[in-house]
Amino acid sequence: MSARRPWPAAAVRLLACPVCGGPLDARPDDAGLRCPAGHSFDRARQGHVTLLPPGHVPPSGDSAAMVADRVAFLAAGHYAGVTRALGDAVTAGDDGPPGALLDLGGGTGQHLAGVLDRLPGAVGVVLDSSRYAARRAAGAHPRALAVVGDTWARLPVRDAAVDRVLVVFAPRNGAETARVLRPGGRLVVVTPAADHLAELVGPLGLLSVDPDKARRLSATLDPHLRPVAAAAHREELELDHAAVTTLVGMGPHARHLTPEGLAAAVARLPEGTAVTVSVELSTWARQG
Repeated sequence: MSARRPWPAAAVRLLACPVCGGPLDARPDDAGLRCPAGHSFDRARQGHVTLLPPGHVPPSGDSAAMVADRVAFLAAGHYAGVTRALGDAVTAGDDGPPGALLDLGGGTGQHLAGVLDRLPGAVGVVLDSSRYAARRAAGAHPRALAVVGDTWARLPVRDAAVDRVLVVFAPRNGAETARVLRPGGRLVVVTPAADHLAELVGPLGLLSVDPDKARRLSATLDPHLRPVAAAAHREELELDHAAVTTLVGMGPHARHLTPEGLAAAVARLPEGTAVTVSVELSTWARQG
């Protein structure tokens, strides 16, 4: 008897073969996935599965160090408020609780796990281009399945299969999101507001939020989806030097700073630094 965690069958049924688009089924003992045409995909030792066409290389994903920082920061509960706001947006509406969720660019699966805890009958799929993130996401929740894939390519998900697509600080693919959403399904996008992490931008030389962000978001989703709701979440955290370091290290800022430069800049901050968490949540529905 294998000791590996079984894949949730309902989550497997959401997936499609990245080669031919056919439905995927679990092989015996959840050792991998196979489609009717015979294309087969092995389960990694850590529990995730890679669903990419032969020879396809996804965009560069988070490194092992970035993922480790993300695990540490999220496990400390610093973004628990963001997860709650995401769950509120996902469960809003009068169409009943969603049963199938897809988290695009979902990283370690922490946000999806928090949402699934509020939806006892739901399953989810985390799709991310980083194998390091997928290794962590594979253990994030017993009703979630982790996939290494490319959010910019055709998603390895069946047509009209999911009730909600989640995108938290990650790229959006409007056409593919519309394809995999069922009629009445919705996309929930979380993006940083203008004052997100404002206290750290100058002192640490972080990337600032693009003031044209809203227009760019619409451009990636139109004409496939239309906006139906908007909300915001804002809170103030008090972070010590270690937490600030992991916060910076887990995001895109890590690609632009040297460890030595970051350490020197963080050392100049007060040990208890007030940091604003400010995000915007927008909900989108399929056109037509």
